[in-house]
Amino acid sequence: MKNGAKYLAECGLRPSMQRLAIYQYMATHPTHPTADEIFEALKEQIPTLSKTTVYNTLKLFVAHGVVDEVFIDRTSERFDGNTELHAHFLCSNCGAIIDTPIASPETVNSAAPEGVSLAKTQLLYFGTCTKCIENQLNNN
Repeated sequence: MKNGAKYLAECGLRPSMQRLAIYQYMATHPTHPTADEIFEALKEQIPTLSKTTVYNTLKLFVAHGVVDEVFIDRTSERFDGNTELHAHFLCSNCGAIIDTPIASPETVNSAAPEGVSLAKTQLLYFGTCTKCIENQLNNN
């Protein structure tokens, strides 16, 4: 990710201390965190931080293209600092979410219904990650 204060300003956002901390967290934690996870990680560093501030900041970041909202499960909203086109792999065993490059974006987008106007593409794979496969092999 880019230089925090400069990048936020380029996106039309005032780089407040809280926004910079949330942006920095997203830049250094490519785990597709929820707003609650970010709040828990930053609350000791910023005692005045609230869950509402984190959530509103993330929604503002989404609106300005700083981060993406990832629709992986219906129980929680997750956010992704990688705004380039890529797929996600969700491990059905441990719940890990792993970024996966898309070799041919044209192919993915060509699968959309004819005549529609695509705003965004999200591709999600489900299965078992390599760590879980290794653990299963080692435990058998």
